[in-house]
Amino acid sequence: MENKLNDFFSDNDFDLQEPHSGHLERFERKLNQPKKNTKTSWKWLSAAASVILVLGFWLGSSHQKKQMDLADISPKMEEVQNYFVSTIHQEIKDLEKNRNLETEAIIEQALEQLEELEDNYKTFVKELNTGGNSKKIITAMIRNYQQRLEILENVLNQIEKIKNLNLLKNEIYI
Repeated sequence: MENKLNDFFSDNDFDLQEPHSGHLERFERKLNQPKKNTKTSWKWLSAAASVILVLGFWLGSSHQKKQMDLADISPKMEEVQNYFVSTIHQEIKDLEKNRNLETEAIIEQALEQLEELEDNYKTFVKELNTGGNSKKIITAMIRNYQQRLEILENVLNQIEKIKNLNLLKNEIYI
């Protein structure tokens, strides 16, 4: 260890000379100098930023197009959409309650399929807003919701079968 230290100090050239005369006085003088006021007033900048933000929000909201959705077509369609959305959310909650190591793969696969159907639904909304054949688009939107529910119901049935198999296995081993 001593050799390493000796080698380190002998290999490196350290500045061992004393500072020039008056160094300490110059250093103390710099320390005691009054600080320059480098703090600039940022009030004008914050006011400008606030104005820009308000202007941006106003422009964004006034130029944003209102996209028509299934619920905007008629009160009946709004009822249909609310039914499907609430049922789908409930089924997803049920899926999440049943998530474990054995069901993880099928749940993830189902969620990926739901995501894909959601992307398709967004495409239908765009088509509805561009004025395509609205009857066909509305039918496709409803079918999209039905497919989501079918996927969720199938997965919940598979999970139920897995649970039953596990119960059966546990009963056999008891």
